[in-house]
Amino acid sequence: MAAPRHVVVMGVTSTGKTTIGEAVAERLGGVFVEGDSYHPRANVEKMSAGIPLDDDDRRPWLRALADRIRELDEQGEVSVTGCSALKRMYRDWLRESGADIFFLHLHGDQDVLLERMEKREHFMPPSLLQSQFDTLEMLEEDEQGALVDVGGTVEEVVEESMRVIRADD
Repeated sequence: MAAPRHVVVMGVTSTGKTTIGEAVAERLGGVFVEGDSYHPRANVEKMSAGIPLDDDDRRPWLRALADRIRELDEQGEVSVTGCSALKRMYRDWLRESGADIFFLHLHGDQDVLLERMEKREHFMPPSLLQSQFDTLEMLEEDEQGALVDVGGTVEEVVEESMRVIRADD
């Protein structure tokens, strides 16, 4: 079986969804979709104020991402999308794209991720990390995907990501 045509790099904030996602997209010869750029202004303002998003906030954002994945699928493109996709319901909304999606779940130690957050410029403050862990629902057995630990170097995480994506090759 070939590598999936559409990968969603998921996980809580600061797991490296953009960094790893861009590298995986390059290796797969695909398009990288930065999920954060699809958030409505109201979502960014809410998160910037330290207020966690709820399901109603996330629905239009995830619908826009599903639409983008559908467009890329219809164009015959390979895509890698960086998107937290924290709940099963959110992943189901992304699957509404109709495309076959593989969820690459980047996961790491909460203290390490908090340290990363404190060192970067991003609209999401470190105070929201706990709310993301509280919301996170791990991939279920019937979901196509794999868990990758982000404790290693970027290159190690990319290599492991490619290994699990191509596990059926």
